[in-house]
Amino acid sequence: MVWLLCFGAYGEATKRELRATWIATVANIDWPSVGAVGNTSLQKAEMLAMLDSLQLLHFNAVIFQIRPTADAFYQSDLEPLSSWLTGTQGKTNDEPYDALAFVVEEAHRRCLDVHVWLNPYRMTHTFTIDDLDSLHIYRQHPEWFWQYGDKWYFDPGLDQTRRWLNSVVGDIVSRYDIDAIHFDDYFYPYKIRAQTKERRAVSPWEDFPDDSTFLTHPRGFTDKDAWRRNNVDMVIEELQQTIKQIKPWVEFGISPFGVWRNSSSDPVRGSKTQAGVQNYDDLYADILLWLEKGWIDYVAPQLYWEIGKRVADYEILAHWWAENSYGRNLYIGHFVSQLENQRAAAPWQHPNEICRQLALNNQIPEIDGSILYSCAPLLRNPQGICDSLLNTYYRYPALPPINRSIEPYVSLPPQQLTLHGHELSWGAPADTATNLVRYYVVYAFPLETNIDFDNPQYILGITADNAFLVDEPDRYHTICVTAVNRYKQESPPCILKN
Repeated sequence: MVWLLCFGAYGEATKRELRATWIATVANIDWPSVGAVGNTSLQKAEMLAMLDSLQLLHFNAVIFQIRPTADAFYQSDLEPLSSWLTGTQGKTNDEPYDALAFVVEEAHRRCLDVHVWLNPYRMTHTFTIDDLDSLHIYRQHPEWFWQYGDKWYFDPGLDQTRRWLNSVVGDIVSRYDIDAIHFDDYFYPYKIRAQTKERRAVSPWEDFPDDSTFLTHPRGFTDKDAWRRNNVDMVIEELQQTIKQIKPWVEFGISPFGVWRNSSSDPVRGSKTQAGVQNYDDLYADILLWLEKGWIDYVAPQLYWEIGKRVADYEILAHWWAENSYGRNLYIGHFVSQLENQRAAAPWQHPNEICRQLALNNQIPEIDGSILYSCAPLLRNPQGICDSLLNTYYRYPALPPINRSIEPYVSLPPQQLTLHGHELSWGAPADTATNLVRYYVVYAFPLETNIDFDNPQYILGITADNAFLVDEPDRYHTICVTAVNRYKQESPPCILKN
């Protein structure tokens, strides 16, 4: 059971907003710690501590990285277990377990949605191809991959790459009770400096080595940049179809680099920024096209700069994305780790830049919530950010937003609400098989107050159980319970007059 009481001034609180954090597993950034690699009991303890802390801070989602480099933080017949989980790619822990199944179960127990985070093309990161498992797809099809700098990547121009990625995503959606598929900013890799004088005479950047693929499979394109964008467009469109055919409530979201294009590159639609990287031109990710076409359900641009930064002002970009989200759900990615950086620009040194950004978000109605990068630094509470969240911005519980791109599915109410002493209990909705209940929301309205389901201060708690402990029940004239289904739809209330 959950015991959670929240009271106080309503203020600017909202009942619907995404409150999420990225849990990065690549290079053991957030989880598991280096000391827990290969050790199942330590990994579970670390994850439970993180999830407990996030629940207490009134978060409602985690973005959990499960495929950083064509490997797996879950049981897969397609790709090997990650070395960052087990110590050696393809090897099991001391006590074999399914990390994703564990996280999904424990997060949902705490009423936290789970968005699983995959990298589409990267195959190596801090290791080489010699470290790949003997059953890795590279061992069977090395012709699907290119080396760029010191890393290896799938070739985005191949039909085989798209088919493989759709197989991986379809497998995950089919077997796990996840809430979303999530990609970040890594599509075509960030460009690296030219390594030779000959190359620098042509361009300051090394070119991604896909000339032969372009010549062999041009698909009618004569401009290689346009062809590269189309390669990514196709896989994004296909992935949306793959996901929805299996579970239509599972969302597909992208967290791109914060600048689509500078106005100098696109005077009509570009942002008033001077960023050195642009999604459209450098990563070949045409985010606006995907939003316009409805190929993604939400966008979460990484606005990792401070308010007032000359070349990429957070405030300018927050408004730009609000004006260019095509009605899709819009979440903002915040760089909470920067609060620990002693070399960061002055605004990050004076408490608290993230709070200033959250306050600005509250003034922009198109923004539906935030994702904080990343979990481990967040929970170290730099500059008191956790205190500020709990005391101000996340003071009351909040439900994740309904996704405007997904057709709604009506949620049926709980049944037979009863109160015995302090224990409130109820039955599941009549049709649980199709109702797809995720959790329940308990409301209590104190004496001499009106019933207002939009005011989150009246939420006593959110629970996955069918029972709840109510402190001082005589304080309330009405207690209600609603059901929230996997489509984020909240049912009509089951009402108990006290």
